Amino acid sequence: MRNNRREKQFRCILHGSFRKYFSAIREVHRLFTEAGIEVLAPRAANTVSEKRGFVLLEGEEEKDPRLVELLYLQHLKRLGESGFSYFINPEGYLGKSASYELGIAQTTNIRCFFTDHPEDHPAYIHKNAVWEPGNLAAFIQEHGGLPEPKVKPNEREIHRLWENLMVPGSVVAAGGIVEYDAGKQEKEILLVRTHKWGGRYSIVGGKVRRNERLADALVREVREETGLAAKVGEHLSTFDQIKDSGYYLSGIQHIFVDHVVRVASKRVRLNEEAQDCVWVPARIALRDFPIEPNAAHTLQIYANR
Repeated sequence: MRNNRREKQFRCILHGSFRKYFSAIREVHRLFTEAGIEVLAPRAANTVSEKRGFVLLEGEEEKDPRLVELLYLQHLKRLGESGFSYFINPEGYLGKSASYELGIAQTTNIRCFFTDHPEDHPAYIHKNAVWEPGNLAAFIQEHGGLPEPKVKPNEREIHRLWENLMVPGSVVAAGGIVEYDAGKQEKEILLVRTHKWGGRYSIVGGKVRRNERLADALVREVREETGLAAKVGEHLSTFDQIKDSGYYLSGIQHIFVDHVVRVASKRVRLNEEAQDCVWVPARIALRDFPIEPNAAHTLQIYANR
């Protein structure tokens, strides 16, 4: 692993039927540990008993199985930005406990990977979620990060609806006024037009992931949406979503944190989120372009500086 990636701590929790696959779980534990991935649970112990369908490890014999399960799930909060859950489910079998754990992991935005596609649980998983343990460990070592989700074109709407189910009470979105300075009197900024905003223009940005820093989220969003390498500049505004902006979801508080973002190129490669883009001075953008209210709020602050 390269030196600039060694400080990143990868952690995981292993899930699966202890009754059927504990030997396989122990082997994955060994493989991940040797690859430098910290396995938070289970401990490298032996199974000793079964109580009401729960397989217990050494030291858990006298505990209520429900308490054992909840203590196991507490490790999810310790995973951090580079953490993930890995499900050992040969032939697609998860079992009752692992299915419950998968539901909790997914609704708390934990990255989940599997040995096989789940067959006994109606879970939605994206195309890049099934990995042999050795291949996953090798990918993490080689790339210094987890595999990114891959969504088939005919599953994008399902993926979007699934993500909408997993949002907490508050959602933080990092946005950027992408700025290009060609040495002219007026700098140009990037606007993207998207169906999400009813064909209006907006700025580049998106949701901040679990345990992700604002600046890192903004750099990632700019790269994913435009292909541009970004340098985050000064803070412009932090605000709740503009009332009646057209993208309201009941029960969720949207918080926008917007910065100036500087780029050295105008060669944009849009992903599927946007249908068009334009480089234009801020004053002309505000005067001549239909801009959704949240982006217009930040763009006006930018123009008034």
